[in-house]
Amino acid sequence: MDVSIIIINYRTPQLIINCLTSIFKFTTGISFEIIVVDNDSDNGEGHLVREKFPSVKWIDMGYNSGFGRANNQGMKVAKGRYCLILNADTLVTNNVVGDCVKRMDERADVVACGALQYDAADSPMPFYKSFNEFRRTFFVLPPSAFVEKLLLSLFPEPVYADPDQHDWLVGAFMFVRKSGFDKTAGFDEDFFMYAEDVEWSGRLAALGKLCYFKDFTFVHLENDNPFRRTRISWINRFSTQMQVSNYLWIRKQYGVLSYLTLMLHTLLMIPVIFIWKMLLNLAKSGNPFKELQTQIIFTRKTLVTLRYFWPTLLNKKILYQISPKENIDLLTKP
Repeated sequence: MDVSIIIINYRTPQLIINCLTSIFKFTTGISFEIIVVDNDSDNGEGHLVREKFPSVKWIDMGYNSGFGRANNQGMKVAKGRYCLILNADTLVTNNVVGDCVKRMDERADVVACGALQYDAADSPMPFYKSFNEFRRTFFVLPPSAFVEKLLLSLFPEPVYADPDQHDWLVGAFMFVRKSGFDKTAGFDEDFFMYAEDVEWSGRLAALGKLCYFKDFTFVHLENDNPFRRTRISWINRFSTQMQVSNYLWIRKQYGVLSYLTLMLHTLLMIPVIFIWKMLLNLAKSGNPFKELQTQIIFTRKTLVTLRYFWPTLLNKKILYQISPKENIDLLTKP
């Protein structure tokens, strides 16, 4: 078996059906299996997928285990020489899976590769290309040339001799040698969702190169995903779950000091963003308390993050999944 393609179902059966249809249409020249891991066996309508594609290997987790744990379960039973971690809200429009097999067979120095993302309109989608580029976004500072230069000096871009090499691969499409999973045990199962692909990339990189091959592409239908976050602002650039996961990644990969520095920065920014907005309000309308919803959301999300402070600081082995009442993004949707 060449490739085991692993997809997580969480109430997205039609997206998976569309994804599988594209895989079977375009993938040629290799042997592959499909493994779907169901994170919502009661309500996920998985029977729709199984009826359409009876050859799919189906795994019921029995609960919403999140991204990393579910994918690990799929990789444990995978028979392929390679594992492709693939989002449900994706499509392939060419033989990218077969091309990955051929390229990886030629490149023994590469432990995992990714493909460039395009949206439904065939426009390239941006993605983080390094750990430090990602880390710079964690600091909520007034955008300016000075701030950009300062953050770049603190978190510079890595330089690789191989132009295809990068720090990490986006979890929507991760093509990994099965030996890479066997040697690392896969995703860190403390992460419920988000940042687990970043953390695993750091450990995979100890085994070989992580590469994006620019002639490999796939379509990512983020706008069609019912769980896509829409309430985004300069201050609230991450969802509550994202923020908890991102801070956990900083603690695991960069240690206690980096984690405490980031947490202190976030706490200090609460009065700053309120004072800044209130001064703007005074100048515009004379009412300092007008339109402070964004600042309030930021504060509430920070308070949720603080609830996970001690487990994160102590690197406690738990599933860092926020509760429904902690999901500030959903609670504040208009």
